[in-house]
Amino acid sequence: MSPRSRPTDDAVPMRIALLGSRGYPSTYGGYETMVRRVAPALADRGHEVTVYCRQRLGRRNVWMDGNVRCVWTPGRESKSASTLTFGLSSHIDAAGRRFDAALVLNVANGYYLPVLRWAGTPTVLNTDGLEWERGKWGPVARAVFFRGAKISASAATVLVSDSEAIADVWERDFAVRPRFIPYGADVQEDLGSDRVEAIGVEPGRYVLAVARLIPENNVELLLDALDRMPDRPAAVVVGSATYGSPLEERLQHLDGVGGFRWLGHVHDQTLLTQLWANCAVYVHGHSVGGTNPALVQALGAGAPTLALETPFNREVIAHDPQLFPQDAQRLSEMLAAVVGDAPLRQSWRERGREIVGTRYQWDDVTRAYEQALRDAVRKRAGFAVASRLPRGSYVPASAD
Repeated sequence: MSPRSRPTDDAVPMRIALLGSRGYPSTYGGYETMVRRVAPALADRGHEVTVYCRQRLGRRNVWMDGNVRCVWTPGRESKSASTLTFGLSSHIDAAGRRFDAALVLNVANGYYLPVLRWAGTPTVLNTDGLEWERGKWGPVARAVFFRGAKISASAATVLVSDSEAIADVWERDFAVRPRFIPYGADVQEDLGSDRVEAIGVEPGRYVLAVARLIPENNVELLLDALDRMPDRPAAVVVGSATYGSPLEERLQHLDGVGGFRWLGHVHDQTLLTQLWANCAVYVHGHSVGGTNPALVQALGAGAPTLALETPFNREVIAHDPQLFPQDAQRLSEMLAAVVGDAPLRQSWRERGREIVGTRYQWDDVTRAYEQALRDAVRKRAGFAVASRLPRGSYVPASAD
C-alpha cells in the first residue's frame, strides 16, 4: 500500500502515528496508560503503528517493541518546554513519513497540527483535561495551552474528549463538540497481597492516594483530613512531582512516622494494582480533567473509592455517597465512616467493578479510536462523517 493512499475501506489497514505522549511502553500518566494499551491493540488489528518517544533505546532513533514501532525525536526535557519542543520535532518527522492518520495527544500540540495538514495527514486529537486551568502552570503557560486548544478546535480533523463533561466545556468555549472516548481499565479479582505485604503494609487497613504531586490533585487535602481523624488509619501515598514540589517535604516527614508510607512513583504495575485491591479506601482528589485513568483502574481493581466532587468524577462514579467536597473536615468524617464499615466497602468494591465492566473496557476504547481514525481519513478524503457519536455512547456501530 502506498504511503499516500487513503484507506477508507474498513478492511484496509492504516499506517498510524501516535504523537504527544512520553513514549512506549511507559507507565507515567494517563496518556501513557492509553498509549500502552491502544497502540499494540491497533497493531493486533492489522495496522502499522508508530509511537513517538521522548527517550531513545540505546543510541537508536527507530526500534521495534513487540508489534509497535518506536521513533525518537529530540527535544528539551523541562517543565515548560518538553511538550512544545518534543512536539515540534515529532510532528515534523511524522509529516515526512506521510502516515494515513495520526492520533495526537495534548492540546499544546494543536500548534503543530497545520504541519500534518500540510503533509496531507488527517488527525484525531485527544483534548484530555483543561490544561489551562491546572495550578502547576503560570499565566504564560496557561495562555499557551488555551491558544493551543483554540487552534485544535479548528485544525484537528476529528476531536476526541475522554468525558462528556469535558465535551461540554469544549462546546461552550470553542463551539465544537468532540466525540466521547474514555480511558479504559480491566476488571480484576483475586489479585493477592504479597507485593503489598512485602513493603510492610497491612492489607485492608490503609487509606490510599495515587496521584502526581500537583495542586489540582489535592493530596494535601487528604493529609489535612487524616490529621483531623482521632483514630488515624494507616495511609499510603503513591506519586511524585515531575520537577520538585513543597508537598514532597511534608510526605518525606510523614514517611518517617509510623503508619504512613510515601512510595513515590511506582513503576511496578502489579504492586500498584494490589495497592488498590487491598486498600480500605482509595481517595481520588483529582479536580481538573476528564475520565481519569487512576480512577477507573482503581474501580476495576475493586478499590472502595471516595472521589472529589467534580463533574468529571461524578460522570464516572455517579453515586453521591462516594463524592466528597473540598473540605478536609468533611473528608475526615467520610473516611472514618467508610473505614469502619466493612459491608459498605464490599458493596463499593462490587459497584466499581460493575462500572468498569460495562462502561470502560479497553477493547471498546480501541475500536472507538480505530473508528475515529477511519473517520478522519474519510473526512479528509471528502466523505460525509458524523461529527460525534450519541451522548453516553462511544462504541462504534461496527464493533465486533
